[in-house]
Amino acid sequence: MITSKKSRTINVILFFVLCIVGAFVLYPLFFILNNSFKGKFFISKDPFALPTSETFSGLTNYVNGLIKTGLLSAVGWSFFITILSVVLIVLFTAMTAYYITRVKTKVTQGLYYMFVFSMIVPFQMVMFTMSSLADTFHLKNPVGMCILYLGFGAGQAVFMFAGFIKSVPIDIEEAAMIDGCTPLQNYFKVVFPVLKPTAITVAILEAMWIWNDFLLPYLVIGISTKYKTIPVVVQMLVGSNGNKDMGALMAMLVLSIIPIIIFYLSCQKYIIEGVVAGAVKG
Repeated sequence: MITSKKSRTINVILFFVLCIVGAFVLYPLFFILNNSFKGKFFISKDPFALPTSETFSGLTNYVNGLIKTGLLSAVGWSFFITILSVVLIVLFTAMTAYYITRVKTKVTQGLYYMFVFSMIVPFQMVMFTMSSLADTFHLKNPVGMCILYLGFGAGQAVFMFAGFIKSVPIDIEEAAMIDGCTPLQNYFKVVFPVLKPTAITVAILEAMWIWNDFLLPYLVIGISTKYKTIPVVVQMLVGSNGNKDMGALMAMLVLSIIPIIIFYLSCQKYIIEGVVAGAVKG
């Protein structure tokens, strides 16, 4: 009986703690949404106040933001770059992790540790070299961006896929080979379907990173081309002298985060499932 009461008390405490943490996490989103409906002068004057009959601007900020930034075009390029990059990352890193895990040599071990090491290298250490190489190999376009994202996203993806593949019994692959499957058929018909939980998790994490990324598109594509992504066009609302249309900025931030929030909420159950699956062995 005492243990039961103690357990209930702990659950109540954890509930309140999580509520407080949730409030801290959600408040910035509410702050942006709240100010997107206020006039830009009132945002600077009283940013934490709710809109009133005097400060409420309706959809003016959204209309002004769309006109100034060309957000609709940026949404299209962001979708293209994000989807193609995620497909490339999942496809190629899954095959790489499979080969590294199943072929035990010093070379594959070295490759694995190189992928793991790439996860801890700050982007700022390589961004100028990367920008120079992107210019040399003509990667300053949407397809080139996808290739760069494949390189930068490979470390985490290979690490997660390799952890899951170590838990997959090799017996099912041997049985498929006995039945006449070629190595490629074995991988795509037997192994890859088993990787579904981790593949979905990798896709979600990489999509959230690529969709919200500002620095890489800014360095590679820049602001003077038609291929600008959402974070880049939102940044254009900040003037060179620090002048900014805060109302339009808040409105564009709301529009930019809606797709990724919907995507995350619809797929969040797969994240824990995939991470746990990849942590079974190795």
